[in-house]
Amino acid sequence: MGGLDFKAPVTQELEEAHVVAYNSRLGLALFAIYVLFYGGFMALSAFRPEVMGRPFMGGVNLSVVYGFALIVAALVLALLYLAASRKSPAGSAS
Repeated sequence: MGGLDFKAPVTQELEEAHVVAYNSRLGLALFAIYVLFYGGFMALSAFRPEVMGRPFMGGVNLSVVYGFALIVAALVLALLYLAASRKSPAGSAS
């Protein structure tokens, strides 16, 4: 491919250890929340399929509503992480 320089140095962001640790804890906590929510879906599907088949909202069964709620929850948790995660102050180096 013409014009691509694969030998150019790649700049790396320097991140402070406490910021990385905070973001990691935050991400794991939000992931744990989602896993519990998803685990509820899987438990209902495996052990109480009759509950999942019942109409829930507007004639739509619980499995469909819960499935869409899982998708929305993933997006909401991602936005929460985006808003709550910290970045290193600009120009600071460890």
